[in-house]
Amino acid sequence: MWVTGEWVEVGARRLPIPELSYVWHQRGRPTPQTAARTAVRYGLIALLTVPVVVGGVLLACPFAGRYGPLAGAATAVVLVLMSVGILSVLLSPVLEYPLMALERSYDQGLAVRELWVRWRGQDLLLLRTSDAARFGKIYRAIERAIERYEG
Repeated sequence: MWVTGEWVEVGARRLPIPELSYVWHQRGRPTPQTAARTAVRYGLIALLTVPVVVGGVLLACPFAGRYGPLAGAATAVVLVLMSVGILSVLLSPVLEYPLMALERSYDQGLAVRELWVRWRGQDLLLLRTSDAARFGKIYRAIERAIERYEG
């Protein structure tokens, strides 16, 4: 897809900007790829948080009855925070890959976005993608081109 001040090119078709009267976007139906990204994202979040929660519970159990409920809870919180800090430093090379995958899943997006225009009186789907950054750039470029022509 290519957008200039004079036309929008989609595949082999060029749409002159003066013939576009309206541009809008809407959410599309999820694709198998976006559903898989959702599952992977929640799996990565579980992979990163479940060990911390389980470790905190296991550390808190021995101290809960020994020093009373408040002292045991405070000691357990301190131990959990220290353990998480030490483990995050020791495991940072290993944790880097799941964290990078989690970040990529946010970059790619989970929602499918559709870009529509009104061309010669009919509604035309120009783009359908889950890449939020790419979608935003194209949408703004078409919107600005139409506004420049009308204004």
